[in-house]
Amino acid sequence: MSISPEPVAVRFDEDSFWVDLEDGRNLGIPLAWFPRLLHATPAQREAVSLSRAGLHWEEIDEDISIAGLIAGRGDQTRNRKKAA
Repeated sequence: MSISPEPVAVRFDEDSFWVDLEDGRNLGIPLAWFPRLLHATPAQREAVSLSRAGLHWEEIDEDISIAGLIAGRGDQTRNRKKAA
């Protein structure tokens, strides 16, 4: 089992969010992959908690794992709804 690098910063632009990792990598992720973030206000987006496990936004009920981002996975709840 590998351990994902810890996020050290998150920032947003019009179409994406960017996650800086402790190992020096910078991930750019389309906001369209995560509809809750896409439709969140700037204040809601900025209210992120960082941990080794990933990113968490309490107010919009969004949790994103660093391992999932590195693997290129978007919102997994969307995939579950399609399969049901």
